[in-house]
Amino acid sequence: MSTDSTDPLISGYRRFRADHWPAAKAEYEALAADGQTPHTLIVACSDSRADPALIFDAAPGQLFVVRNVANLVPPYAPDGQLHGVSAALEFGVKVLQVSRIVVMGHAHCGGVAAMRDGAPEIVRDFVEPWIAQGTPVVRRVAESVAPDQVEAATEEAVVRLSLDNLRTFPWIAEREADGRLELTGLHFGIAEGMLRRLTAAARFEPLG
Repeated sequence: MSTDSTDPLISGYRRFRADHWPAAKAEYEALAADGQTPHTLIVACSDSRADPALIFDAAPGQLFVVRNVANLVPPYAPDGQLHGVSAALEFGVKVLQVSRIVVMGHAHCGGVAAMRDGAPEIVRDFVEPWIAQGTPVVRRVAESVAPDQVEAATEEAVVRLSLDNLRTFPWIAEREADGRLELTGLHFGIAEGMLRRLTAAARFEPLG
C-alpha cells in the first residue's frame, strides 16, 4: 500500500494546490458561484492516453466530458432503463445548452480492437455487451480495407457510428438542423499528438 508520500494521486493533488490553485482560485470561485457553461460536450474513450481536457488545453468549465469504452454513443432509446451516456447527452444539450458535440476516437483503441477480434473472456459481463453495438460495423469495415488500414479505418468507423446515433436523438437532430448545435468527429493519434477531423467529404484529415 502506498503512503501519502508515494501515492501519485496525493502527489498530483499537492502539485495542483501549490502550482495551479493560486492563479486559478478566482476562476474556480466564479465557477462555484455562477455554475458551469461549457461550450462543448465531448464523447471520448476512457483510455488514459487520450485526455480531452489536456488535448484541447481546456480550462475548467469549458468542456462537458463523457467517457466510456470506445467512445460509443448508443441510439436513442427512452425505455426507462439505465443509460449513462444518454443521460449525459440530455443534460448537456437541454440543460447546459452546449453548442457543439464532439466524438473523439483515438489510435490503438482496445475497445475497437475487441469489436474486431472479440472481447477477452474476463470482460464478458459488461464490456462485451457494451461494444456489441459497434461490432457489426467494425467487422464489415475491417473486411473492406487493406490489412495495414484496418486499425485506423475501424476506429474511424466507430466515430461515424456514434455521430449517426447522436442524430437519432430528436432534440439533437432538431438543434443540428436549425444551427444551434454542431456535431464534429475527431480521431487522436497518440504517438503523433495529432488530431484528424471528419470533413464534409467524409474523410478524416489532419487538423492544422
